Amino acid sequence: MLKIQAEANVPTDYGSFRMIAFSEDETNWMPHIAIVAHNTDFSAPVNVRFHSECITGEVFHSQKCECGQQLDTAMKFINENGGIIVYLRQEGRNIGIINKLKAYSLQEQGYDTVEANLQLGLPADDRTFEVAVEILNILDVKEINLLTNNPEKIKIVKNSNIRFNKRIPLRIDSTEESAGYLKVKEDYFGHLLGDHDNL
Repeated sequence: MLKIQAEANVPTDYGSFRMIAFSEDETNWMPHIAIVAHNTDFSAPVNVRFHSECITGEVFHSQKCECGQQLDTAMKFINENGGIIVYLRQEGRNIGIINKLKAYSLQEQGYDTVEANLQLGLPADDRTFEVAVEILNILDVKEINLLTNNPEKIKIVKNSNIRFNKRIPLRIDSTEESAGYLKVKEDYFGHLLGDHDNL
């Protein structure tokens, strides 16, 4: 069972947030983190983003994905509108950075992101979002607006005890380097990247 292990106010480029570390054991050096805007109204539907770690996109600004830009956009949004980013330590769709770099190498040979994972004998996407719901329950969040393009995240919330109010799209324009990655997201995983959906 997850517990709050530590928390503190952290000033950032996008505003000051309350950062809360969650893990089963305080010796865990890679806990999940809730990033909570100070103006969050917990009596109303809370704006929430489930965000999986992406060191290549967030730290090194890789253009192969839009993960870093999504995190930046979400931080700006919750600073302005209140809300929570649940930052999940699920690097590379939960295959880890070493396997992620191996997958990148296969992508250089012409495989797409899903094919590369499967070639390595790994799942196309091994992430889980139930832990994010657990964190929201610890924070006593009852109802949310979910910042996402991923229908799987919506499904997880709708199957939980947390009320799903609405989806807020979080779309980032593609680049030459990320276009194929985003196409796989849309075609294989059913991500809501067009203007035709109304979830």
